[in-house]
Amino acid sequence: MNIILITLDTLRKDCVGVYGSPSWGEVHTPHFERFGAQSLVLNRAFPNALPTLPTRIVLYSGQQVYPFEKGNIHLKGDFVGAPGWGPIPEEWPTLAETLGAAGYRTALISDVHHMFKPSKNFWRGYAQWEFLRGQENDQARSGPNISQEELDYWLPREVREGVNFMGPVEHFIKQCIMNMHGRKGEEDYHVAQVFLAASKWLQQNRDAERFFLSIESFSPHEPWIIPTHYRKMYDEEEIGMEQVISPYADISGLPPELLRRTRANYCGMVTMCDRWFGHFMETVRVLDLLDNTMIIFHSDHGHSLGEMDYLGKRGYPSTPEVFEVPMMVRFPGAEHAGTTSNMFVQHVDLTASIYEAAGVEPAMELDGSSFISKDLLGGNGDRSHVTVGWGSTPTVVTDRWWFNAKADGSGVFLFDLDQRDPFDHNVADDQPEVVHELFARALEDAGGEFPAWLVELARQEADAPGCSVLAARG
Repeated sequence: MNIILITLDTLRKDCVGVYGSPSWGEVHTPHFERFGAQSLVLNRAFPNALPTLPTRIVLYSGQQVYPFEKGNIHLKGDFVGAPGWGPIPEEWPTLAETLGAAGYRTALISDVHHMFKPSKNFWRGYAQWEFLRGQENDQARSGPNISQEELDYWLPREVREGVNFMGPVEHFIKQCIMNMHGRKGEEDYHVAQVFLAASKWLQQNRDAERFFLSIESFSPHEPWIIPTHYRKMYDEEEIGMEQVISPYADISGLPPELLRRTRANYCGMVTMCDRWFGHFMETVRVLDLLDNTMIIFHSDHGHSLGEMDYLGKRGYPSTPEVFEVPMMVRFPGAEHAGTTSNMFVQHVDLTASIYEAAGVEPAMELDGSSFISKDLLGGNGDRSHVTVGWGSTPTVVTDRWWFNAKADGSGVFLFDLDQRDPFDHNVADDQPEVVHELFARALEDAGGEFPAWLVELARQEADAPGCSVLAARG
């Protein structure tokens, strides 16, 4: 069996039609929906650790990164994106290494800049890997510099003055615009380049007895710079400016038309991803690979687009639009099409499932377990809950509760998922026993204690507005 793993960065679950629609309207994803109709659809999939790089360490190693015991990483050539933001530990065998040793031809096609920065090693073990340059502030070009007019169009004064940005946003957007100079058509955009390169690899490697291909698209991550026709699918108004980035901050001061434009550009990016995913799937069909290939489609995390007046992603307070991820598995011949699962699964379980499907024994004991057989047999799975680590603020989700607090037990949020609008009211003060129980689960999943440096980090960080003063440690 061949295996294709497709990871789309920052794809919200509710923007994939199989799972519904966001509050502001439908997102057009016909190819995602067609794929979902042919697949096992997992309804309760979550990461183990966030954001971008911790997620991929888990995915490609099958090892749990939370609670970041070795995560206080400071390496030259990169910023500190979060605890655990670093390379795959050298002592951990990778999925590509193990499958390659078992006879799989392996390849990685990716435009995720963070994976290829100095000191990173996410291409380890692949027979072929290809890094497509130019996402975000990847220094793919050094000129020509953009004009003030261009800056004001892509980063409007209304945005610069109305929002308190987390970082040096002007330098960021200037590099992004420089990187896109020279585009002549839709096929020059990043997501198109990724799926075209993946399609080309399939054509060049038809002689492989079996292969493992990992496709990493940074889109629909911001900046949401897209051809105009995709934006017009969601917002036809011409306002003389665009809004394509996240401040990772409160946006209560952002004009409504710019929030609408933000959502339109994100949705347009998702639809463009869908279109080029469809192109890739057609290549798979034409090459007669649909009957002998398992294809996995998923995301690392989502994104807040105005929920709780926030634009960006964060681990505290945590929310479903960021933490819940789409995950679908198409088996060879579309076997088990139309099957859905409500089991709790995480990325570490996805790694175990790939090993099971490949019939390959992992080179190191995994921290997850395969969900494939359990899902297809209608079982409940191994998990009564999931714990997701992001920095110093773990999140625990059960059938009823969504718990989020700092590693020192302070700044507690507890939401009752049985309520109609669960995230409208923090019920931590009303449910102290539940708070203590769920913090104990977070601690247990961390191996019984948090690293001292992580607890100290939690103490230094401010409590989020609306949190309970109740101490989870009791």
